[in-house]
Parts: sequence; structure tokens; C-alpha cells
Amino acid sequence: MEFNTIAELFQNTIKKHPNKELYYYKKGSNWSSINGKTISYTVKDISMSILSQNLLKGDRVGIIAKNSPKWALSDYGIICSGCATVSIYPTLIPSQIEYIINDSELQILFLENEEQLDKINQIWKSCKTLKLVVMMNDSFELESEKVVKFSTFLDFGLSLSNDDPGKFQSTVDLISENDLLTLIYTSGTTGNPKGVMLTHGNLASNIKAIMRAQKFSDNEVFLSFLPLSHVFERMCGHFSAFCIGAKTYYAESIDTVAENMKETKPTVLISVPRLYEKIYSKIITGVQSAPALRRKIFYWSLKNGRKLSLMRYNNLKPGFLLKVKYAIAKKLVFDKAKSRFGGRIKYFISGGAPLSKELAEFFYSLNLLILEGYGLTETSPIISSNTPYDYRFGTVGKPLDNVLVEIANDGEILVKGPSIMAGYYKKEEITKKAINKDGWFHTGDIGEIDSDGFLKITDRKKSLIITSGGKNVAPAPLENAILNSIYAEQCMAVGDKKNFISCLIVPNFDALNDYLGSKNIEISDKNAMVEHPAVIELFDGIVEDSMESFSNYEKVKKYKLLKNLWTLEKGEITPSLKVVRRKVSENHKDLIESIYLD
Repeated sequence: MEFNTIAELFQNTIKKHPNKELYYYKKGSNWSSINGKTISYTVKDISMSILSQNLLKGDRVGIIAKNSPKWALSDYGIICSGCATVSIYPTLIPSQIEYIINDSELQILFLENEEQLDKINQIWKSCKTLKLVVMMNDSFELESEKVVKFSTFLDFGLSLSNDDPGKFQSTVDLISENDLLTLIYTSGTTGNPKGVMLTHGNLASNIKAIMRAQKFSDNEVFLSFLPLSHVFERMCGHFSAFCIGAKTYYAESIDTVAENMKETKPTVLISVPRLYEKIYSKIITGVQSAPALRRKIFYWSLKNGRKLSLMRYNNLKPGFLLKVKYAIAKKLVFDKAKSRFGGRIKYFISGGAPLSKELAEFFYSLNLLILEGYGLTETSPIISSNTPYDYRFGTVGKPLDNVLVEIANDGEILVKGPSIMAGYYKKEEITKKAINKDGWFHTGDIGEIDSDGFLKITDRKKSLIITSGGKNVAPAPLENAILNSIYAEQCMAVGDKKNFISCLIVPNFDALNDYLGSKNIEISDKNAMVEHPAVIELFDGIVEDSMESFSNYEKVKKYKLLKNLWTLEKGEITPSLKVVRRKVSENHKDLIESIYLD
């Protein structure tokens, strides 16, 4: 693990594993692979082709594509050329892409397909610095001076390589840890996104700390499906996986993840809480519709799984009888649950949003461990993480060994260390507000550290609701409590400057259909569904039960059910699926006001 730049990380791995199949992708019905040697040649060709276009160290090159080996190869090619990668979500609309291209002064752009090219063609006249587009699908035929396919682009650097055979290595050798590695635009909840400048040293320090904490081996198998545009997947499932020489399979799409898990048999799975919530919902829905005997076996197994997992969690030894019961439960239920993920999963890693303690405990009872971590784009990203050797549910683990964490007087989490960003691109004043003169980065999150050093996140500082009575209420715990129900898909608490807390809930209509079907109620119209007395009665119970552990001033007193999911297109969620509270409040202003008029 001797590296100070990501270019060095890349070269270390291909030297150690030239013949190992490192990247896998689905071709037809079979998985094809790419070994270290082929990866090395392709990355060199990409780098030389970029340099042939007269780009200099630190110049920006973008990628708009879903996860694939070509995404990874393009990223390493950009990095080894000394340029900086601008990772752009493929779900963004043209105006959002236009802002990023112009703000970053991007010169070359790798695109997945014609759908993305159509977006670029709409805005290209306004993008003065963009001079070349590289189509990653080689079936593309409409090449021009400014738009070429991937294979054509790889030939651009041939003459440069022939004229100067040592050019690639000398370029890599000149890259330092203080050089810009990537510009990542945080979606934000207000205004235009900010370009977070992360250096080679930022990411390298974070990767090395994660390696020390998690103790991965080169036998690991990863399945990549979270967007590589997001720093969480890029650091964990891309850089870290490659660093250890692990195999990485690229899922065909988000819709095929369940099928791909069974095919690829990952040992570690990286995801956001939403996936685990959906898996939980599917398990519970399946159990509820199962014959009585199967339901009885499941809940008996779950009860004994909880007993043994609780003892294991507290480092206690279970008795002989419990061991026998657990062995039966494992064979009847737990092994079958594990087989859904391919059968080799050692643990899950969760990040990007809060994971409910109850959800983690449920999976643990099924002999499936979810390790929650915490970080931000500005911190490269990992600040803290639970590990297989030291974990506590309801927390985001202990800070990494090279990261300092303090809790400010107002409860805000402050972070310091080598992984803190270089700043926001072209935004010096905002950078000064985020990082104080002593080097402490203000996360904007509220949290606490327990007596054993585990960090717990309460909420976003800006999300705190201040009621008309002056009470500060953190909405996330309330929302997570409601979202523990399989019948709730999205939830947002409101009540700022009001005399009580209320919330908006978008039901999980698939689960709701099953529930109504069990009561012989047939409704297809969502408007009618959210107004049906049986549904209102169900959610009255869900909200009441989920609020039991909260103080009276925190409890959700009223709610409204919505018929449509909050979407990226309406600006109500970010590309990483975080709810944009301001936008949801704006879009449902009249509905929220009606709650307080009733």
C-alpha cells in the first residue's frame, strides 16, 4: 500500500496483478472479463490520447455514463494523464450539465450513448471550453471532428507514444499528492452545485485509512451498481477495490442487481439504506403472504436469531439449547436469506444516508451484518466507519485513524485531517466559511460521540425544525422511525415556526396493494387509495407506533399521504436520493398549510 497518488495506486495494482481478471461485465448472457495487463494498456492509450489534445496537468475531463469497465478505465486514463476527472450524473438534465461544464471549464467529455449526446448537442453552443466528445459505445457511427467513438480516440495518442515512448511514465511520475484529482459537484439543496476539489493526497489518505480499518483481502468480490459519479461508490467500489486487487463486477442496471448478486456472489456489498429497506420490505411482504406454517417458522427463527445475535453483539456465549435452535433456524431461514445475495456475502456497507438501528438489528438477526459509515464529498468521503471487528448499531462507527472529529458547542460535527478537500472550485469565500483558520471542516451535521468513541449522527444542522414554542426538533429520527414500516416509501417531517410537528408520507403502493388485497379491497387509483379509510387507519397506527419513543414535542401529530413519489425531475430529490426539503415544501405548500388549518 505504498502510494501517495491514485496514479501510483493504479500502477501498483497492475504490476502486482497483470494476469488477474479484475473487471467483469455482462455480454449477452455471459460475464466477460478484463485482466490487469489489458487494463494497463487501455489506460495508457487513454492517457496518451488526452495528452495529444494539448491538455495540461489539472485540466478537466468529464464522464457522463453508468457504471462499466469503460467508466473505470476512462477515470484512470484521465488521472494518469495528470488531468482531473469531473464525474457527472447521467440523470442530470441539459441545463445542469451545462452549468458543470462551464464552471469546471471542461475540455473533453466521455459519454455513454446517444441519449447523453442529445443533451450535449442542446447546450454545446453555450459550452465554450468543450472541444471533444468521446462516445463510449463503439457502435456509434456518426463520427465528426468533435465527436469520436472510443476506439477511434484510443488511436489519437499513437504518434505521441511512438515519438516519446517514456511520455506516459514521466507524466505519471510528475503527479504529486497536492495535484487536483477530481472535481465533484455536490447536488446541494439550494442554488447551483459547488465543485468540490479533491487532490490525490485527499483520496490516497482516505483509501489507506479504510484499508487499515476494514482489512480487505485480494480475494474480495465487489458488485458495482451505485453511481460512480458519487464519491462513495468511487472511493469504495472503484479505487479501494482496485487497490487490493479485488474482482469488480459491474451490474447491468439497477433493476438487475438482485439477479446479478446471485450470479456474481459478492463478498462485500456497498449500498445506500434504500436498498436494505427494500430488501426488508420484500422479506416481510413475502412472509406475510406465506402459508401459516412458513410464517411460524420464520418468526420462530427470527426470535432465536435475535437472542443469539444479541449475545454475540455483547460478547456473551450462548447456551447449548440456543445454539441448537440457532443451527436449525440458520438452515431453515438464514442460509436461504443469504443465498439471495449469492451466498458468499461477509457483510454489507451502508452510507450516503442514515440507516435505522432497527433495520441493522433485523438483518443481524438473520446473520447478515450491515456496517454503517459516515462521510461527505468534502471529506473524500469517509470520516468514520463501523468495521467487522468493532461495530455498534445506531452509530456510524469510530473515526478513521487519520481523521480528527470534534463536536462544537452547538452540536455540529467538525472534522480535520488529510482527507479534507482543497476547497470549493472558484468559491474562496464559501470555502473559508466551510473550513476555519485552524483547518476544521464544518460538516453541517449534528452529532455526538459516546463513551466508547462511536459517532452518532442526529441530523443536518440546516434541517433542524424550530417550532413556534422554541423547541429544536431533528426531523431525520422521526422520518426514519416511520420509514421502518414497509408501507412507507418516502417521508418528510415539517413544522418550522408551527406549534406541532407533522409530516408528508408517500406510501409504498406495492406493499399497500398487498395489504388491501388481504382485506379483499380492490383499488387501482392512487388518489382513492390514499383516501380510503382502511389506508388511513393503517397509517394512523404506523405513525402512532413509530412515535412511541419520542418526547411529546417531537412527535408527529398529523400527516398527509401523497400519491406521487418525489422525483429528481421536479427537484425534490438529489441524484443521491436525498430529499430536497425546500423544494418539497414549495411544491406542497398548500397541502402543508392545510394541515395546520384543520
